[in-house]
Amino acid sequence: MKILVTGGCGQLGMSLRSVIQNPPSVILSEAKNLSAVFTDVIDAPDTVHLDITDLSAIRALVAKEKIEAIVNCAAYTNVEAAEDNYELAELLNAKAVENLAVAMKEAGGLLVHISTDYVFGKEPYNTPCKEDRKGTPTGIYGLTKLHGEEAILRSGVRHIIIRTAWLYSEYGKNFVKTMMELTSTRPSLKVVFDQVGTPTYAGDLAKAILTVMPSEGRASHMGVYHFSNEGVCSWYDFAKLIAEYSGNTACDIQPCHSNEFPSKVVRPAYSVLDKTKIKDTFGLKIPYWTDSLRRCITNILGK
Repeated sequence: MKILVTGGCGQLGMSLRSVIQNPPSVILSEAKNLSAVFTDVIDAPDTVHLDITDLSAIRALVAKEKIEAIVNCAAYTNVEAAEDNYELAELLNAKAVENLAVAMKEAGGLLVHISTDYVFGKEPYNTPCKEDRKGTPTGIYGLTKLHGEEAILRSGVRHIIIRTAWLYSEYGKNFVKTMMELTSTRPSLKVVFDQVGTPTYAGDLAKAILTVMPSEGRASHMGVYHFSNEGVCSWYDFAKLIAEYSGNTACDIQPCHSNEFPSKVVRPAYSVLDKTKIKDTFGLKIPYWTDSLRRCITNILGK
């Protein structure tokens, strides 16, 4: 199968490159059956320029490369800035997704789309979110990502939507790398403890994506799925482990409430994702969040 990966220079796109180039034994057969074209809007090695807001450009590249599936890792992810940039967030998180869905529908292919836990949050709850829970976003980012999901469903394209949360990796900017820097340079730090979810290592998500992709002799199971690492924590707990695993234990990290950091957007207080469906459907064994965090930090420190 030949796939096109959008957002190829982002965290997840880079993680997919790494996994495809050096597949672990558990997904070796799936990776061997794939060849990938990585795209982005920035110039980078081994990356094709593609503006996913341009439907004609998507159609042309799909036809030229004989693409059978698109994995959409591109998105407008600046949660704070989205509050002042609705039109741009809607363009990238919804209209562009519709373009990808239309192109794949016309080609008879599959669209794998990465969505977010931010489609939830407005209604209070304290049990892990299942895929059929109604989307109630608290801000523009979550709203436009929900619109993207709805566009896929309207299009009729064969699809797999994977909602994830708290993504981090060895690549780009993310919470883990920020906390590693801050805890190495500051004597003390406050981190919110009243927002609870589950960190997701992009390397684990990349492996999951390749596992759920249909391979020879195996049909795709269309629908919406949830994926994060196993376990639950607050951002405070997350920061404490980051400091410990990176050796920055001299920094005094204290818990605080979200209202101590005024924000334009209300973030979900509880956005733990129920992963039963993806585990049962595809036989996935998902690592515990602390194990994956330690592995990622070891990789970062080893660079």
